[in-house]
Amino acid sequence: MSDRWMSDDQHQQARQRLLERVVTETRETGRSTGLDELSGRVMQAMATVPRHRFVPPEQCEWAYADRPLPIGRGQTISQPFIVALMTELLALGPEDVVLEIGTGSGYQTAVLASLARQVYSLERIPELADAATQRLQELGFANVAVRAGDGCLGWEEQAPFDGIMVTAAAATVPEALVRQLKPGGRLVIPVGPPQWTQDLQVLDKDEQGRVHVRSVLPVVFVPLISNFG
Repeated sequence: MSDRWMSDDQHQQARQRLLERVVTETRETGRSTGLDELSGRVMQAMATVPRHRFVPPEQCEWAYADRPLPIGRGQTISQPFIVALMTELLALGPEDVVLEIGTGSGYQTAVLASLARQVYSLERIPELADAATQRLQELGFANVAVRAGDGCLGWEEQAPFDGIMVTAAAATVPEALVRQLKPGGRLVIPVGPPQWTQDLQVLDKDEQGRVHVRSVLPVVFVPLISNFG
């Protein structure tokens, strides 16, 4: 049966099966990530955000498969396990303000918005930014602001941020993003060359402004592209 014709109950059952897979994969990768399980808040966000609303109609059949899917313009919606893992690593509190680089279809944005007070999200491709804005508004996410812009530059006028998540692979960590992170804040970003496996990294900025970096897991993301080359 096509996902487009599934009932709400069937969608919920498909999400539950996906969550079970995410739980298993979290446990299996725990030695590398340092996480044997996901927090209740992250699990609840993953359970309630309707992924089928964030994929193109031709991809709906696979909306609750634990894999990335194309969303057009050479971009993808991330694998749900990676969405859950990166969200857990960001360790958001309910009063946190978050910057996301790479809105895409808005799925990761919605997960973040379920956990934080405010999410600012930058998308390089205007058409994707506009579509994500409409989709998030339709789903009732009032604590999200999306705009088209160069993610490598961040969102200076809304800085500093408690957390920053980058959903595309950077050759190096953009300095602007590190500057815009609050002392005590955290940045989660895949780092490495395009078309190859990258290194998912967590950067913690301490109260003195020093940055501490740790590697988490090999990942594969589309490249982070600056409008300035």
